[in-house]
Amino acid sequence: MMDYGKAEGGGEIREISGAVQEIERNGYLQQLILRKDNGLIKVITGIRRCGKSFLLFHIFKKYLLKNGVAEDHVIEIALDGIENEELSNPKICYQYVKAAIKDNESYYLLLDEIQFMPRFEEVLNSLLRISNIDIYVTGSNSRFLSSDIVTEFRGRGDEIRVYPLSFAEFYSVYDGEYEDAWSDYMIF
Repeated sequence: MMDYGKAEGGGEIREISGAVQEIERNGYLQQLILRKDNGLIKVITGIRRCGKSFLLFHIFKKYLLKNGVAEDHVIEIALDGIENEELSNPKICYQYVKAAIKDNESYYLLLDEIQFMPRFEEVLNSLLRISNIDIYVTGSNSRFLSSDIVTEFRGRGDEIRVYPLSFAEFYSVYDGEYEDAWSDYMIF
């Protein structure tokens, strides 16, 4: 029997004989890659615990680093954690991000659970004026799940809607028969 669970941030993992293997969400990764450096705010939406944070902070960040982006050029902010409570203040967050940009190379801002920041639209629209920053945000409250979220950024947003792990994604890494996979998928 395999143990299944959530990785930190909602990503899907499985454990086989003590080894943890992540389920790559390649379709979503490709959507992020295609939109990379397009000048728009990439708005990653979806229900709670569907893997948005894992996609952004683990899968996409790993892709960036593997493709030559320096670690200090990836700015990660999770607004749902106590360690970043002060960054929920729009002015403090804006100054923090500006201070992290030290040269003319490209920077990638990964902002998780943006709905915890009041006036986030103003902050993101202001950050778009910085020429060497590419912005990615996640959100999961009802406002972010609305189809109007991209218009919040005055035509400067590009939505990627993430859904919970599909059976096809689950089965792609399942080590066993189809019927057993379906049964495990329905349970876990």
